[in-house]
Formats: sequence, structure tokens, C-alpha cells
Amino acid sequence: MTTASPAVGTNRDVLRISGFRRLALAWVFSNFGDSVLFLTAAIWVKQLTGSDAAAGLVFAALGLPALLAPFTGRLADRYRSRPLLILTNLSAGVVILALLAVRGVDTVWLVYAVIFVYAISSYITAAAQSGLLRNLLDTRLLAPANGILSSIDQGLRIVSPLVGAGMLALWGMDTVVLLATGCFLAAALILATLKLSETVSARDTGETFWQSTTAGVRFMSRHPLLSRALLTLGIAMGATGILNVTVFATVEQGLGRPPEFLSVLLGAQGVMAVLGGLTASLVIRRFGVRRCMVFGVALLAGGVLTTALTFLPLVMTGAAAVGTGASWMIIAFVTLRQEETPPGMQGRTAAVTQVMTNLPQVGASMLAAVLIGIMPYQALVAAMAVACLLAAVPLLSRHARSVAPKDTDDGGPGDAGAGDAGDDDGGTDIPVRASDGRRVE
Repeated sequence: MTTASPAVGTNRDVLRISGFRRLALAWVFSNFGDSVLFLTAAIWVKQLTGSDAAAGLVFAALGLPALLAPFTGRLADRYRSRPLLILTNLSAGVVILALLAVRGVDTVWLVYAVIFVYAISSYITAAAQSGLLRNLLDTRLLAPANGILSSIDQGLRIVSPLVGAGMLALWGMDTVVLLATGCFLAAALILATLKLSETVSARDTGETFWQSTTAGVRFMSRHPLLSRALLTLGIAMGATGILNVTVFATVEQGLGRPPEFLSVLLGAQGVMAVLGGLTASLVIRRFGVRRCMVFGVALLAGGVLTTALTFLPLVMTGAAAVGTGASWMIIAFVTLRQEETPPGMQGRTAAVTQVMTNLPQVGASMLAAVLIGIMPYQALVAAMAVACLLAAVPLLSRHARSVAPKDTDDGGPGDAGAGDAGDDDGGTDIPVRASDGRRVE
């Protein structure tokens, strides 16, 4: 069975659709507000307390709601995506205004509380937005759409820390909070202009609350290809968690550079992640989603291995490979998940994806933080590269190849309403079906 997907559309194809352009514009605002907020909040807490641990707790508060992802996924599957996204963006914009009340060490607890609540809204958005995308577009346009949104996300990650840090230094945190609020409100207003004739999946019948909440886990674990792809994703993301720790040793011990040089490596990685997002649909069109994931994991493993070296050009090349490989791997997985998941379960499978991308990464980072004090960082890097290569094994089996999606010329199950989705007059109602998920990082 061939795994090539010649029916996959191009970036230009998806950008012709007015609904997607509006969704992408809302994505720009919400992602910028998201990145500029939590990254600057960590710097701000460091300034207020002088403690690295206190600053690190900002990221802990941001990550903890991943444990609630199954519940937010269920919520997204039970309500219309567009109103839920609008309400969530509005709520996020209002909630973060509470940060204006923080004035010193005694009120730093409020930062953690606000970031935790805000992160819950982010996971709700994550569980709804990809479903909106899935229903808005033909199946053949999912890969380029996911790639473009990923490139926007990665590009803003390069820009937003500079903007946030600059505003914090010049005008204080209040201006950053107001900017982030404005971004979320703008995203909500743009989504309000997206005209959709949206249906809601039938409410669960004959299932307990727990059975309904965990349906996404059961579906993905039983799917012959998604279960393997999810295992690959989890192992690979765990390896990147180790990289988050060892890269500091690479810069200081391996390259003999100051810690600030890390920004150069991250810049190279970020630029190539943007390029990876823009080229993912081309790779999927030529080789299929399964092979695109395998190629991404292979690039990731090679890039990781170079961080054990002391030759700067190779380390820079490796950083670029990590950026490209991670983008290909994640975009291919998200596209596969959207294609294979039934409409009424998109939010819950998106929630499973969020857990499998965040928790292995956090757990591996914590383990690496302990191990790097008792063993050479090069040994951790080598183990990480091996883990990346092993991550590809589930997708290389004969069974995985045999169950890879067949090529279709009709665009698959997501083509209901394809003609309407392609209208570019901005005023045609776009018939869609149900809901799914957002940010995968």
C-alpha cells in the first residue's frame, strides 16, 4: 500500500479560503498574547523575588492544567467550537487583568493563580480550535493549514520574548498585561466574524461521565496507526525534554560560550521550525503522514546528537535539524489524528495529544536535571538520540505500514461542504460538523 498523498493541498490552496485566513489572523493575536504573557511573567517574578525557583513555578503553573485536558476535551466536544473559542478568548483577556493587582513579593501568589486559570482556558482553546479547523476545511487541506498555523506559532516565539522583555524593562508589567488582554479580545472579535453553520454532536448516551471523558484515550489506544504514532510522539517529546536541560551544558562546556549564546541556537531552531511548518504539507503530499513523522523523528535524533559536539557549525546545523524535525513530526501527527478521529471525539483526542506532548517532556526535563549533576552531559545526549531513533520503531513495523491511510481523490470524510468552504466572498455560511484541539508544544 502506498503512503504517498498526492491529494494533499498546498499552502496556497488553503490561504484562498477566507474562513481560514480569519482563523489564522485570530491565531496570530491569541498566540502572541499567550507567548508574551507567560514568558514575560516568569522574568517579572524573577525580578520581584530574586529567585530562579519562583520564576520556574510560573511554568509549573502553566503546565499543571495538562492534567485537566481530558475534561476540557470533553467540554469542547459537547459545545459549538466558534462560540466556545470566542468566550474562552474573552475570558482569558479578563482573567489576566488580575495581574494588575500584583505589586510586590506578598502578592506573587496571584501570578501563579492567574497563570493556572489562564492555562486552563488555553487548553479549552486547544481542544476546540483544531476541531474548528477540521470542520472548516477539506481533509486534503488539513496538512497545509496545520503547517501554516505551526509556522505562525514558531515565528511568534522568536519575536514575543523580545517584545515582552523590552516592554517590561521600559514601561513595566502592566503594559504587557494590557497588550496581552488586547490580543485576546482582538482574537475573539475576529472569530466573531467567522460565519459558520455549525452542528453539535449528539450528547453521550449510555456512558458514565468517566467513560465519556476517557473515550479519547480508548479510541487512540485501540486505533492501529494512531496508537503507534502517539507512542512515537511521546518518546520523541520526552527526548526533547532532556535537550531542554543539556543544551545549557552544550553552550558552556562544549562550545565554551556564555549562557546568552543559547539565544543564537534557539534562534536557528526557531527559524527552521517556521520553515518546517511551511514545508510539512509538501513532505506529506510526497511521502504521506507516516513517513513524514519518521523523517521528522530522524532529523530530531540527528540534531540532538550534534549537541554533544564542540564544533559550532555542526551544533548550529543540529539546532536547525531539531526545529525542522519537530515541526514535521508534530504537524504530521496532528493531521493524522484529525483525519482519523470521528467528529464527535476531536476534542478528547486533542486532549490526549496535549498530555502526551507535555507530560513526557516535563518528566524527562526533571529527570535530566537530576542526572546531569552525576554524569557527563554527552552521555545524556547520546541516550536522548538513541531514544529518538527508537521512537520511530512503532511506525516502521510492517503492521504500521499496512494500516497507513489510503490515498483518496475525494478528500476523505472531511469533505462535506467542500464547495462552500472554498468560497472566498467572506459572507457564505460554511457548513461544518463538530469540534477538536489547538496548541501542541
